[in-house]
Amino acid sequence: MSDHEMDQVPDVADLPAREVDPPPAMPQRPEYVPEKFWDQQAGAVRVDALARSYVELERKLGRMVPVPDSEEPGAYDRLLALLGRPETPEGYEIAPTHPLLAADSELNARLHAAGFTQKQAQLVYELAAERMLPMLQEGIEEIEASREVERLERHFGGAEAWRDCARQIRTWAEANLPRQVREALSTSYEGILALHQMMKNAEPALVAVAGQAGRETDEKALHEMMRDPRYWRDRDPELIARVTEGFRRLYPD
Repeated sequence: MSDHEMDQVPDVADLPAREVDPPPAMPQRPEYVPEKFWDQQAGAVRVDALARSYVELERKLGRMVPVPDSEEPGAYDRLLALLGRPETPEGYEIAPTHPLLAADSELNARLHAAGFTQKQAQLVYELAAERMLPMLQEGIEEIEASREVERLERHFGGAEAWRDCARQIRTWAEANLPRQVREALSTSYEGILALHQMMKNAEPALVAVAGQAGRETDEKALHEMMRDPRYWRDRDPELIARVTEGFRRLYPD
């Protein structure tokens, strides 16, 4: 290049400064994008995390039971069916826990109308067997005991006479009879009368029948009673009745 040409080249210092474009701004997370789905360094949505979250949400929604619309016909029935209520009351499969608590169609209809599921209906029967039957049994026993006492009071001539006689019977039985026999006979009207008669007669043979186990021993004692003159000669009605009852117990029909 000649000196003239060199003179025509402008000095760099004389050139105007060139403006440099600033780097583009990093995109900011939109308000509608949760932080866990935003990649701050890349300035973009984390599509993979968003997709996984969506799939999990669909799975959860598939297991959820929708709240029924009160205005939609049959909506609650469909909900109860999903929860386990059979289509009809006859659909309950109740497994009775006691012979007195067999499945009842009227009760099942009420349970069905109230929306009870299969498990809930079964629980009703189980609770009845667990809680109500003991109470009913106790009440029945109290009623029966009260009636027995009334019969005994009438038989012995009043409440006071019965109390006096009861103390005598208890004292005699404790001294002469095994505990098992006392407990067995003292629970019924007929048993109390038998104890009273045994006390009046104080017959060892009858005590043997009441107190010893085994058919052979009991039958021997009964035969001893039959050899009693009051049985074969005097035909004592009470002794005959006791012998008859003894054989009836030994050889029930």
